[in-house]
Amino acid sequence: MIILHNAIIHTQNQSQPKVSALVIDGDRIIAAGETNYLFNHYPRAKGQDMRGRVIVPGLTDAHLHLHQYSLALQKIDCEVDTKAECLRRVAERVKTSKPGEWILGHGWNQNEWQSPPLPAGEGLGVRGWPHASELDTIAPNNPAYLTAKSLHAGWVNTNALKLANITASTSDPHNGQIQRDDKGDATGILLETAMGLVGRVIPEPTIQEITDAIEKAQHNLWKMGLTGVHDFDRRESFMALQALHAEKKLKLRVLKNLPVELLDEIHAIGLRGGFGDDMLRIGNVKAFMDGALGPHTAAMFQPYAGEENNRGILNMDGEELFEHGRKAAQVGLGMTVHAIGDRANHEVLNAYEQLRNYEKENHLPALRHRIEHVQVIHPDDAPRLAQLNVIASMQPIHATSDMLMADQFWGERAKLAYAWKTQLDFGATLALGSDAPVESPNPFWGLRAAVTRRRADGSPSVEGWRGEQKLSTPQAFAGYTSGAAYAASMEDRLGKLAPGFLADLIVLDADPFTCNPSELLAFESSATMVNGEWVYASL
Repeated sequence: MIILHNAIIHTQNQSQPKVSALVIDGDRIIAAGETNYLFNHYPRAKGQDMRGRVIVPGLTDAHLHLHQYSLALQKIDCEVDTKAECLRRVAERVKTSKPGEWILGHGWNQNEWQSPPLPAGEGLGVRGWPHASELDTIAPNNPAYLTAKSLHAGWVNTNALKLANITASTSDPHNGQIQRDDKGDATGILLETAMGLVGRVIPEPTIQEITDAIEKAQHNLWKMGLTGVHDFDRRESFMALQALHAEKKLKLRVLKNLPVELLDEIHAIGLRGGFGDDMLRIGNVKAFMDGALGPHTAAMFQPYAGEENNRGILNMDGEELFEHGRKAAQVGLGMTVHAIGDRANHEVLNAYEQLRNYEKENHLPALRHRIEHVQVIHPDDAPRLAQLNVIASMQPIHATSDMLMADQFWGERAKLAYAWKTQLDFGATLALGSDAPVESPNPFWGLRAAVTRRRADGSPSVEGWRGEQKLSTPQAFAGYTSGAAYAASMEDRLGKLAPGFLADLIVLDADPFTCNPSELLAFESSATMVNGEWVYASL
């Protein structure tokens, strides 16, 4: 038993919001209050002087791809301002690679490159997209595959196209597109499910390699202040997490969501949401309704500005999604659905409305259904998440990354883009995250984005981009603590520093509730406790 004392402790517990000491026994907090009182009542507890530092509940990233994030730490970082710098980094990796070895990178975004878009033409991309020939020049003896920042597009070279047997006669896969030039030849850009044509010929990492990568990535996440994540990767990620957990090396609380493609098997064995323990447990069934803003595949009611024939890609309608949700509900599993565009969100909400009626009619529990991203929503649909008790799982850092694209391609529709405050005002629960590796999983970067809606350089203005959607610091913190705990059905033991709650906390050198919000960019944890154990410390 220990007493953490001489601290400024923000508990997120409304009945006792700020204390100076905590008593921790095993994996639980057993008391919170003033230092002298707790020492008198727990005389056998060992004191640990926190020297005036700030303690807050451990933060949870409510939307992260743990497998992909962990492996991305080994890939070329392509999140740069220009295509030239991206190509330079690829060329550097080629120098140290063997002929025939795959060159893998992540993070490019053609919408953000500072150089002007190239016109369509021989050897050049379509609408400013990059082209396979540009990778061919620097990687003539290696297949190359670079995933876009959104994870909804891939850029490959000719060697990769050949290995995937992609030719002018290859048909587009369902819900995907092979981008082609005026002659019908593949340009090297693959959208949505077409990425899988190349992805399946890349040698898969072993489960042990994934396990090792996740174990190492934990240290990054602890230092950032994360004590838990909601993971949206697939089978291999789950196997690696189970291996780590069995070896008692999993020291990050994980809610594991399951892919809708496996719903028949999940239904057949009767796997329920919440199965597992407090370190690794089953969450919801994950489905994709559409694409993303970056590659212009998010499903919209009206066309993208400047693209009168493009309304994005809608993977299914509300009726099909309802059928998935109905089957999941029969075994006690909620749904969590990726929806970016206004039409995609509309279809998801229609399905959830049917699903709520189905739950009532069949005397089933009202499950914790979620929409992932809610990036732009039609005004008529904005109140419906709260009305249907659907969790808004949103990523504040997307707004500061995407704001210029949103204004350019969505125009006035962007008034309700990344509209966290609107959802909160209507009464929806916010669960906040990063979508890493699409963005950095650093929760303090997300917190700053939520309260300022400004980029790291301070742009666009003091008021921030569409500043009416800013959150207060307590509102944003709730999204990473109590909101994420509610989404995981763990609000009775997670997200607060209160008696009976799990001892997950972080120690900070400054107070995030009183500092200038711009200072949040430099925050990191001085020490991180998970399950009553110090898993990281630089005190």
